[in-house]
Order: sequence, then structure tokens, then C-alpha cells
Amino acid sequence: MYEVIFLWALALVWILFAVFQDLKTREIANWISFSMIIFALGFRFFYSLFNNLNFSFFYQGLIGLGIFFVLGNLFYYSKIFAGGDAKLMIALGTILPIYSTFLANVSLFFNFLLIFLIAGFIYILISSIILSVKNFKSFKKEFARQLKKNKNLMVIIFFTGLIFLFLSFFSDVFLLFGALIIFSYFLYLYSKTVDESCMIRQIHTEHLREGDWLYSDLKAGKKLIKANWDGLTLTDIKLIRKKFKKIKIRQGIPFSPNFLISLIILIIFTLLNFHLGNSLWQP
Repeated sequence: MYEVIFLWALALVWILFAVFQDLKTREIANWISFSMIIFALGFRFFYSLFNNLNFSFFYQGLIGLGIFFVLGNLFYYSKIFAGGDAKLMIALGTILPIYSTFLANVSLFFNFLLIFLIAGFIYILISSIILSVKNFKSFKKEFARQLKKNKNLMVIIFFTGLIFLFLSFFSDVFLLFGALIIFSYFLYLYSKTVDESCMIRQIHTEHLREGDWLYSDLKAGKKLIKANWDGLTLTDIKLIRKKFKKIKIRQGIPFSPNFLISLIILIIFTLLNFHLGNSLWQP
């Protein structure tokens, strides 16, 4: 049990560093994720070596690293995670496996991802509400603009909703589908409004960092610098500084706090079930 507590403590301390840096600079340095991987795997290796565990403790860490490498890249290329978040997810793969069997650890991974997604939705919702309240004037103006811009889509959505409302006389499930469609439409408008009214900043080009997201494409000399998910390179920044003094960039909500929240929840549930003697995951 002490080896598991050490891994949890290691992850909590390193993620706290990541959260602090993310909130301060809106980026997570590679050294945080890479050093977590090195320390976690190094500890697993030497613990297995000196405790005659046939290196299963070490191998499970490698397997976790492989699985979360796939998950991290999946989230990144699906444009859910930025690069720093994806690397932090990959690093957690070396921490989470605490059981000696593959299937028990897979169950643990599944429970962590479930907690992570639910906590992440609540975290993003609360954060976006706070942002919209702080920027209420611009939020209200942008929401009206989005309604006008998407009025044709709104007509289609409400017409579809009316069809499902009529079908609900035959089955209640159609009422649920209709409500879900209308809710999804307003959730899209809300998220788009928050993005356009609260997440766009104009900054001096001297403050640009590698990985910053452009709000729109820029023409710097003969080169067109595109606003893409990978963000700005150092070469892009040099070109922009020669041409512009100020530009608009798009910022996301720092997502690293959700890693900390989700890991703490997972640890609490694991300890509670261990104490009660009816753990969800059998070692």
C-alpha cells in the first residue's frame, strides 16, 4: 500500500505544479509530464527489483503508459486537449496502475476516465458561467449575434422539436429526443458565445509564446500563418513580431485543475472501498 501512496503523492505534487503554471501562463511545461513519467517508472523499477515482484509492478506502469499514450493522442487529435494536457494525461498512465492484474487496472482506468469526463463537464460549465457573468455585456451582445447568425438553423431545430413533440403522443421517448435536440442547440450557442466573447484577447506580440492560438489567419510578409490547433511556432512568432505590434489570440479554459480534481476523487473512492473491504477493483 505504501508504494501506491508514494505514486499518488508524486502525481498530486506534480499536477499541482502543472495547475499553478497553467493558471499563471496558460501552458504546461514538458518537464512536468516527462519528469513524472521518469520518476514513476524509475520508482516502479527499483521497487520491483528490491521486493522480488517479478517486475509486474514495473510492467503494469509501462502498460498504463502505452494505454494513456493512445488516449492522450486521441484527445489531442480530436481537438479536445491542448498539447500540455495530452502529455499530462500520458504521464498519469504511469501512476494509475495499482493492481497486479491487467483487467483490474483496466477497470481502474475506466473509472478514472468516467470521473474525469463528468468532473470535466461540470468544471467547464462552472468556469464558463463565471466567465460569462464577468463579461456579461459582451456575452449578451455576442449571444444576440449568434442567434441572428444561426436563425436558419434555429428554425430547423425548432421545427424538428415540434415533430418530436407531436410524436410524443405515441411514445414518451420522442419527447426526450426533442428536448435533447433543443438543449444541444442552445448549448452550442452558449459555448460559441462564451468562446467569442470571453476567450479572445488582444496582446502585444512581444508577449506571444510558442503554442499560442491565433484568432484568425495572419499574413506576415509572404507567408500566411494559419490559426490552427497546433498553435504558433517560434518561427511564426518571429515573423509576426516583425509585422505586427498587437494581434488577437484565442485562449482556452485551463483544464489542468480537472486532472487534480479527478485524481483526488479517484483516490478518495479507492480508499473508501479499500476501507470497506468491498473494492470496486479486485487486486
